[in-house]
Amino acid sequence: MNNHYCVIMAGGVGSRFWPMSRTNCPKQFLDVLGTGKTLLQQTYERFLRICPKENIFIVTNSDYKALVNEQLKDLTPENILLEPARKNTAPCIAYASYKIAKKNPDAITVVAPSDHLILDSNAFTDAIHSCYKKAAKEDCLMTLGITPTRPDTGYGYIQFKDPETKEVDQHIKKVKTFTEKPDLEMAKSLLQSGDFLWNSGIFIWSVKSIIAAFEKHSPEIAASFIEGKTSYFTETENAFIKQAYTDCKNISIDYAVMEKASNVYVRVSDFGWSDLGTWSSLYEHISQDTHKNAVVGRHVMLYDTQNCIVNVPKNKLVLLQGLDGYIVAESDDILLVCRKEDEQNIRVFVNDVKVSKGDKFV
Repeated sequence: MNNHYCVIMAGGVGSRFWPMSRTNCPKQFLDVLGTGKTLLQQTYERFLRICPKENIFIVTNSDYKALVNEQLKDLTPENILLEPARKNTAPCIAYASYKIAKKNPDAITVVAPSDHLILDSNAFTDAIHSCYKKAAKEDCLMTLGITPTRPDTGYGYIQFKDPETKEVDQHIKKVKTFTEKPDLEMAKSLLQSGDFLWNSGIFIWSVKSIIAAFEKHSPEIAASFIEGKTSYFTETENAFIKQAYTDCKNISIDYAVMEKASNVYVRVSDFGWSDLGTWSSLYEHISQDTHKNAVVGRHVMLYDTQNCIVNVPKNKLVLLQGLDGYIVAESDDILLVCRKEDEQNIRVFVNDVKVSKGDKFV
């Protein structure tokens, strides 16, 4: 357990969940499921089952320092890594990996987003521990792949094949290819093939393996963070990181490392996973009434309304009549009413609002 670490990525904006998710308080800091706990808090508690709290690190934008401190009060300041700019997942992971390596060069790390839903915590814990074991013994990069249940165009896909040598855990496969988010026809084809999984964006590796992979496949990112060895866990760390983020490029870990490396494995998993990336995905995981309406809010009255997701302030009375298949969401001074089938336009709406109304409403 002392070598088991966790990195939770909590710096995203979550614009597809606007207007609930705003730049000053993105969805990971919200209780979008109406459980009494934010997505970040749920993720943190999930990983407390897997490694000690002193080995859990949060990487977030510097703008969200106060939100992390407020929601995770028992984390020490050195376990909160503050990014001065959004540069995607590769710099985020490199920063955490080099910092953890200074503290414990034998660390085995799971890297996970802060805003995913996992229904079966026991199955999730088993999957992580299985990957920890392999990563501790071998120079490998591992990810969790989710058995697909539908031809979803919102996820990336991982194609797998049987490994050359027999695995202790037969759910572990060799990665053959990564596929970006497909169109519907391609998604149907991938589902029918039987050897594709949804890419969960959850990774497991030793810090030695991921650092070696950065140095081989993305040496410019490695160069940006390796120089910080003398700064990590010191007063000069923030100044160093500001410079490192100025120098490094904006790139995902998939492009920077995973799609280039040959030692990549995936564990076939099924633990009730969703990335909660859209209103529709949220709709699927909130209890629905007899008319298939999913409601978060204490005083919502519905008439001749079906197939809707309604998320409004708990003390606000909202009455809706005659809607079918709509998103109705209110947050602070913004009300959104949008057809569920058109939710991909929400990002367009947000950009239009920014252009015409400024940053106040985004």
